[in-house]
Amino acid sequence: MEKIKVELANYQDNLASIKMIRSLVFQEEQGVAPHLEFDGYDDNCEHLLAYLNHQPVGTTRIRNLNQTTAKIERLAVLSEARGQGIGTKLMKTALEMIEAKNTYQEVVIHAQFYIQSLYDKLGFEPVGDRFEEAEILHIKMVKLMKNKK
Repeated sequence: MEKIKVELANYQDNLASIKMIRSLVFQEEQGVAPHLEFDGYDDNCEHLLAYLNHQPVGTTRIRNLNQTTAKIERLAVLSEARGQGIGTKLMKTALEMIEAKNTYQEVVIHAQFYIQSLYDKLGFEPVGDRFEEAEILHIKMVKLMKNKK
């Protein structure tokens, strides 16, 4: 049985793995320009890496937009590892981390439209109209957090 593990990853220490996954998924598969993919925010984000049998196969990042809003971005899973729940596990872990901080009221994502159902299942609601980002159709989605304060 294949084992999936998701861990908080120091960006600088795991730069090679994060860049490899995001470059393959976003740049090579989807044609996103490098300057759009690597946008200068990475050093100020929390990063997660997903491992399948000890090999890095997925990543995402959490960015603080303001005191009450976090944004989960750059969810990417290598093509050969898809269909095993890795994207869902990355998202659930990110949401748990955000909720544990007990400061955020909402989480925002810009979901690629074709995968909106993944985020629907995690409690995100679409907001507004579809839009293009990096020439890919997206929808803004929001999940309200259960604030314990």
